[in-house]
Amino acid sequence: MTAEHARLAENDSSDAPWHRWGPYLSGRQWGTVREDYSADGNAWDYFPHDHARSRAYRWGEDGLLGISDRHGMLCFGLALWNGRDPILKERLFGLTNTQGNHGEDVKEQYAFLDALPSHAYLRARYRYPQAEFPYEALVERNREAGKADREVELEDLGVFAESRFFDVEVEYVKESPDEIAIRLTATNRGPEPAHLTLIPQIWFRNRWSWNVGNPKPSIAQQENGLLAIDHPRYGAMTLDAESPDRWLFTENETNFLRLYGAKVGSDYTKDAFHRHLIQGEVDAVNPLMRGTKAGAVYDRNLGAGESAVIHLRLGLASRPVDSAAIDTLIVQRRAELDEFYEAITPCLPPPVAQVQRQAFAGLMWSKQFYHFDVTRWLEGDDAEPKPPQPHIKGRNHEWKHLHAAEIMSMPDDWEYPWFAAWDLAFHCIPLALIDPKFAKDQLILLMREWLMHPNGQIPAYEWAFGDVNPPVHAWAAWRVYTIERRVKGKGDIDFLERCFHKLLLNFTWWVNRKDVQGNNVFEGGFLGLDNVGLFDRNQPLGDGVWVEQSDGTSWMAMFCLNMLTIALELSNHDSVYEDVATKFFEHFLYIARATNYIGTEDISLWNEEDGFYYDVLCEQGGEHAYVKVRSVVGLIPVFAVMTLEAELIEQFPNFQARMKWFLDNRPDLAAHVASMERPGMASRRLLSIVGRDRLQRVLKRMLDEKEFLSPYGLRSLSKVYETPYTLDIQGKRFSIDYEPAESTSEFFGGNSNWRGPIWFPLNYLMIESLQKLDFYFGDDFKIEMPTGSGNEMSLYQVAAELGHRLVKLFIPDADHPAPFLGGSPGLGDDVTLFHEYFDGDTGRGLGAAHQTGWTALVAKVIQQLYVTNPVIDPER
Repeated sequence: MTAEHARLAENDSSDAPWHRWGPYLSGRQWGTVREDYSADGNAWDYFPHDHARSRAYRWGEDGLLGISDRHGMLCFGLALWNGRDPILKERLFGLTNTQGNHGEDVKEQYAFLDALPSHAYLRARYRYPQAEFPYEALVERNREAGKADREVELEDLGVFAESRFFDVEVEYVKESPDEIAIRLTATNRGPEPAHLTLIPQIWFRNRWSWNVGNPKPSIAQQENGLLAIDHPRYGAMTLDAESPDRWLFTENETNFLRLYGAKVGSDYTKDAFHRHLIQGEVDAVNPLMRGTKAGAVYDRNLGAGESAVIHLRLGLASRPVDSAAIDTLIVQRRAELDEFYEAITPCLPPPVAQVQRQAFAGLMWSKQFYHFDVTRWLEGDDAEPKPPQPHIKGRNHEWKHLHAAEIMSMPDDWEYPWFAAWDLAFHCIPLALIDPKFAKDQLILLMREWLMHPNGQIPAYEWAFGDVNPPVHAWAAWRVYTIERRVKGKGDIDFLERCFHKLLLNFTWWVNRKDVQGNNVFEGGFLGLDNVGLFDRNQPLGDGVWVEQSDGTSWMAMFCLNMLTIALELSNHDSVYEDVATKFFEHFLYIARATNYIGTEDISLWNEEDGFYYDVLCEQGGEHAYVKVRSVVGLIPVFAVMTLEAELIEQFPNFQARMKWFLDNRPDLAAHVASMERPGMASRRLLSIVGRDRLQRVLKRMLDEKEFLSPYGLRSLSKVYETPYTLDIQGKRFSIDYEPAESTSEFFGGNSNWRGPIWFPLNYLMIESLQKLDFYFGDDFKIEMPTGSGNEMSLYQVAAELGHRLVKLFIPDADHPAPFLGGSPGLGDDVTLFHEYFDGDTGRGLGAAHQTGWTALVAKVIQQLYVTNPVIDPER
C-alpha cells in the first residue's frame, strides 16, 4: 500500500478528511444557469464576464487555479496583473455561445499537470501574456469568422511571440487534511525583463446577502501578521504569506454603483483590488485590514528566464510560513505521486505515462462544488426582489425537487462547469482506477432523491435537466464494481444493490415515457448525440410523423443486459434477484425482436440492402422510410452484448429453467438473439442484438477508412457524406454532410459536433463490446482491419488496434508533435490537453479543451493495453 492508498483508506473510513479541501473552485460561475434570473433565460447575457469582477455570485464562486473547502465557503485563488491589462486577471476569459463562430470557448492557455486523488498534491500552470490581454480582439475576430473557419485562439493574435509570457505554476500540498501549503512559481519566459504583480487571495462565498439572518464571516490581520479566518463550519483558521509587499482587504459584495449607477451597501466591493491597482482608487480597499476577501500583493520585476517563488500556508494551526519545510514536503509528495501512479499502471513508456497521469490529474481538477436549489432559484430569495414572472415558469421549473450542494465531476471546468449525467458516468470508469469510493459516490449521487426526479428520470444537465441522455448508468455501476473488485479483490455488493434499486426506477421511466407506440422501440430524442442526424430529434417533424430510433432502442437493449448482469451478481447473495434477472432477460428478447420488427413484419431497424442499422421515419398511415445516414446511431446496436459463462448458468437453476422456457416456447423472440443456444468459447452463451452475419457487415463498414475508421479512432459519421445526403419530409428538405472538425450546423448551438469528429465515449464502448464478442467467438471470428487491406484480425486485435489509435492522439513521434495539438506549440512538452472531441482526419483537438471528462477514458484504455489482458477477463 502506497502512502496515497493509505490516505484514501482513511477517507473511506471517516468523514472524508483528506477530501475536505480540494480543487473545487469553478473555472467559471458567470454565464451559468444558476446565476441567471432573467425573464428570457439567456444566462450568458444576464451575467456576462464584464460583470464577474464586480458582482457577487449567488450559488458558487470562480477563480484562477484555485481551491476551496468541500462546501464552497472559503476559496483561494490567484490574481495577476502585467501592468498593461485593463482588467485584473482573477478568472479565465472566454467567448459566450453567441460570440464564438463555433460557440462558447475559453480563450486562455492553462493546464492541469498533476494531482493525487486525496488532493494531498495538486499542480497546475497558467500562461499569462506580457502584452495587454486582447479581450476585444478575441471577440471581434471570432465574430468576423464564419462557420467554415477555425476558431481564433489567443496564440493566433501574436501575444506569445518571442515567448513574451509568464508561466505561473501553483502547487498545493497538504501536510495533513486541514493544513495546506501553497507554492507559487512565476517564470519570465521572454527575452527581456518584465513586471508582474501576483496576488494570492482568499475570500468567502457570499451567503449573507441572500438570506436574512445568515451570519457574515470575517478575515482580519492579526498583530503577528497572520490572517485570522473565521470559518462558519471549520472554526478558526489562519493564512500566512511569505513576505508580501502589502495586504489588501475588501468585501465580497456587489459594486452596485459600477453596474447599476446606484450606491448600495458597502464601500468595499468585490472588485476593490482591480480598482485599487489598475484604476488607482486608493480608498477602494479597507484600511482597517479586515473584510471577507483578502490578498497578498507581490510586485516583481523578473529578468529573462528569472522566477519568483512565493510560499503560503492555510490551516487550522496558527503558525507562520516555513518555506524550506514546504519545499521539502513538496519533494515528498511528488515522490508519493510517482509511487502511486506506478502502482496503478507500472512500467509505462514515459510519453504514455504522462498521458495517463494528466488524464487523472484533469479529472481531479475538474471536481467542482455544485450548488443549486431549483425551487429557491425559481422563487427567489427572501432578501432579494422576486424574479420576473417568466423566470418562475421558465427553465427547469419541473425539477423543483432538485437541491444540490455537492462535489461533482464536471466535464470541463470552464465550458461545462456543471454536471452532465452521461458524461459523469464515463468519468467514473477511469476514476475507479484511482479512487473507487469517489466513483461509487458519484454514481449513487445521481440517483439520490434530491437529484433524480420522483418519476425516475436522471437529470441530464443544467441547461435542461429534462433532456434525455443515454441510459449508461447501469453499465457504469457494473464497470466501477468490477474495476474495484479487480483492484481490491472484493466487490462492493452494497453499492451494486443500492444502484440496482434506483436503476429499476429509471428503467421503468424509460419504458413508460420513451416507448410511445408501446412496441419496445424507443424514441429518446437527441440522446446526447446533438447534431449527428438530419434534424433535431427532440423536435416534432410534422403531424403524425415520428422517428423510431436505432440508438434509443439499442441503448435500452444494453440497459437490459447491464441490469441482467447486475441481477445475476446480486443473486449470488440473495436468490430473490433470480426473478428480476429473468425479467430483464425477457425484456431484452422483446427489444431484440422489435429491432427487427417494429410492430409489423414489414419494418426493421436493420436495412438488409445496406447492411446497416438506421433510424426509421414512420407515419400514422403506416408508411415508413429509412433515414439512411450511416452514423454512430447505426453502430450502437453492437453495444447490446453480454456473455454468459456456462458455470454461471448452472449456478442459477431457476433462471436457467425460465430462460429455457422462453427459448423453447417463444422461438419468435429467441430467433433474434444472437447465439443464445449455440455455445462459443469455453461453452459460453452470447446475448446480442447483432448476429454473426450482421456483425460482419456492420464491422466491414465501421473498419473502412473511407467511412468510419480514422487513424485516430472511429468517426461519428461516415466519410462518404463528403457528398451530402438529403431527405425530403413533408415538403421540407433536410441534409447532412461529413464535417471532421468544427461544425457548420446550428443544431444545439455551441461547438457540439457529432458530424464526423472522433468522440471517446462511443469509441470506448465499441472497444469493450468487441472484447466481449471476442470472448464468445475467439479466433473463429476474423475481420479485415482496415477493410480491403487483406489484413485479418480477431475482434480482440481489432479492439486493441482501436485503443492504440486513440492513445496515438496524444503521443508525439520523432518528426511530428502529438496530433491533438493540430500544429499548435501548446504549453510545453510536459503538457497534454484532453479535448471534447478530435478532428476525424487529422486528430486535432476540438471543443472544450481542459479535461472534457469522458476523454479521460484514455487512462483506462492505456491500463487495458499495457497491463490487463481483456481476453482473460473482459470485465477488466
